Amino acid sequence: MAIRCTGFGVKNWFASNPGNYASINARIFTIKCSSGATATAVGLGERPWKTSDARLVLEDGSVWKAKSFGASGTQVGEVVFNTSLTGYQEILTDPSYAGQFVLMTNPHIGNTGVNFDDEESSQCFLAGLVIRSLSIGTSNWRCADTLGDYLAERNIMGIYDVDTRAITRRLRQDGSLIGVLSTEDSKTDEELLKMSCSWDIVGVDLISGVSCNSPYEWVDKTGSEWDFNSNERAGETFRVIAYDFGIKHNILRRLASYGCKITVVPSTWPASETLKMKPDGVLFSNGPGDPSAVPYAVETVKEILGKVPVFGICMGHQLLGQALGGKTFKMKFGHHGGNHPVRNLRSGRVEISAQNHNYAVDPASLPEGVEVTHVNLNDGSCAGLAYPALNIMSLQYHPEASPGPHDSDPAFREFIQLMKQVKQNA
Repeated sequence: MAIRCTGFGVKNWFASNPGNYASINARIFTIKCSSGATATAVGLGERPWKTSDARLVLEDGSVWKAKSFGASGTQVGEVVFNTSLTGYQEILTDPSYAGQFVLMTNPHIGNTGVNFDDEESSQCFLAGLVIRSLSIGTSNWRCADTLGDYLAERNIMGIYDVDTRAITRRLRQDGSLIGVLSTEDSKTDEELLKMSCSWDIVGVDLISGVSCNSPYEWVDKTGSEWDFNSNERAGETFRVIAYDFGIKHNILRRLASYGCKITVVPSTWPASETLKMKPDGVLFSNGPGDPSAVPYAVETVKEILGKVPVFGICMGHQLLGQALGGKTFKMKFGHHGGNHPVRNLRSGRVEISAQNHNYAVDPASLPEGVEVTHVNLNDGSCAGLAYPALNIMSLQYHPEASPGPHDSDPAFREFIQLMKQVKQNA
């Protein structure tokens, strides 16, 4: 069978519009193509581009077809959106995303590849990654691997070519949703929907799965090429015990850069053992999930309060709120991204902050004497606490800003000053 086609081209347009020759400067061309019987065979061959081979099924019944990268299989998780423009590798290795699918609102992901200096923990803890466009190439002198290979090696699922803007609008309207990612054709949409409706992240202890197993000393500081605020350091060294609820490496690096000698302990480490080590201060770190699901951590915080200065970050902030007698609640869709404005109520200064949390402290539930020091300017939620009588300070967001701006880094200096003041008055 022979196929022959002739393009309409500019030539035929001229023939139909003879009066317009002078106004058009264009090449006259004719396209011809012919093919024999092999045309049918070519049409039945494999397409030279990837087709949809994955689905994201949300608990509201919506099904989103996509293309897969990274690992294959079926995975369930809570879908949240992150508004950061860059820093996807730090996001992938942030333990606070355990049990969640992270949807990046920035459409282009993967263009700088990955490297092994930007990891925030020893592995990826998130359930999956959802993006609009996966870069087909990498362009960065630090690149050591592609995003797809990186996820595949760590058994993390990813999908792309999905309408992330439409999903984000749905999450903003309806709140965070449970979803199922699958590359398995054998599973029907109905089966995946049933999985999403039968799984819940509320009330689940997620920090025990991301915490270290035994204490260790942290000695790494912020690299000289990345360091900042180096002229604001205290001259003396302070011994800090850091509770690992899912701690990020750059939080530890920033503390070390400010002159702290740090021992990291597991989430279940007894308060009595911490106090035996005679620390100058205690850090309660960030971490994933519902603070109400870890009452043992709240009890640990209660036993330490008033005995040494403490600094809570994210999950640590929420645990402090509960330990002080306050309540926490699940937000509609949480805060995830490196561009959230926060007002410091003490100074009036506005910080652009890096945030990652689905729960918040209810300031109305806090006892007298506890001061709200920071407020999120997007929704007015509590973003920081202080209780001077017990030498407590906390932030709902990530002052180390990995990824994100460095506006909140002086919080580490404030913790140093708090420990210094208590030490001098002892």
